[in-house]
Amino acid sequence: MATYAIGDVQGCHSELMALLERLAFDPAHDRLWFAGDLVNRGPDSLAVLRFVRGLGERAVVVLGNHDLHLLALAAGNRKHAGKSTLGAVLDAPDRDVLLDWLRHRPLLHHDAALGYAMVHAGLAPQWDLTEALDCAAELEGVLRGPRHRDFFRAMYGNQPARWSSTLSGTERWRFITNAFTRLRYCAADGTLALKEKGALGAQSPGLLPWFQVPGRRSAASRILFGHWSTLGYRAGDNTWALDSGCLWGGALTAVRLDPEGPSAPIQLDCRGYLRPGKGD
Repeated sequence: MATYAIGDVQGCHSELMALLERLAFDPAHDRLWFAGDLVNRGPDSLAVLRFVRGLGERAVVVLGNHDLHLLALAAGNRKHAGKSTLGAVLDAPDRDVLLDWLRHRPLLHHDAALGYAMVHAGLAPQWDLTEALDCAAELEGVLRGPRHRDFFRAMYGNQPARWSSTLSGTERWRFITNAFTRLRYCAADGTLALKEKGALGAQSPGLLPWFQVPGRRSAASRILFGHWSTLGYRAGDNTWALDSGCLWGGALTAVRLDPEGPSAPIQLDCRGYLRPGKGD
């Protein structure tokens, strides 16, 4: 049995199928971990959702910002609706089944036996893995609960930008959402810099990638993440970045998760559907 972690698919269904063929993926024995953003901006988000849901327990999916955007649209929050290619999902006869399944995916996955954690974007530098898992479970309870529509209507925003255990309610949940699904750069004191989206080395003065903030409390944990297409595949700082920009004409990346460490990347070159620089 093999376990593979795969970067952002974003509706690129044919590319996902081609990558799985290259991996010789066996759904009877192998497992797939998806680093979030199954949907949006690519040509066939509906087919991706149906396929991954159909894998059942053979697939682990963490929620990404585009996945949450789909859920917010379904809950009536039309902010940023013009940037979406999610109409086929929202109009599908099985939309309620798909959306309910997606809403019940985790924000952070940890496999103690394999020795890896996976998140879509990053962890606040103030969190160790235990606190991050607690924060994920808290927000997952909101997303899966009876008041999830209220949260989706208030989800967007960049504030608060710094973690405090005294945060409460919507502000606390918004921070947790942003850390898990939107984070790339931080100030040295751990303040999130959510407007910064460029390649490593091109950031504004004083900003650091979240995984290089001094004193990051999760540094001892092996963390897989996606989200950052301009970073591309990168292994370092006990982290593995898996979003290599399939949507933008880069590659769709997988690594095999072995106890001693991930394999070298297995990549499928992608034709691309959007020009770089036009979104997350």
